Amino acid sequence: MNKFRSILRQILFFGAVLLAVLGVLEKLSNFFGYTFLGGYYTPWRILEFAAIILLFVIVLQLWEIMISLNKKV
Repeated sequence: MNKFRSILRQILFFGAVLLAVLGVLEKLSNFFGYTFLGGYYTPWRILEFAAIILLFVIVLQLWEIMISLNKKV
């Protein structure tokens, strides 16, 4: 189970980074008058999704820390 949480945390982290990069690239392309997402999502909405995913990553990391501290006591 510990391995699953670790892999899940890594997948979510890389997904959030990918979404953040996608949001920045969309904003840059919008600055030049283009879009590659078709206008379905604004760049700020994509960055919001990345922030929400990072929130879950932080919760999973804190959970791992709590478990490791409880084992030491």
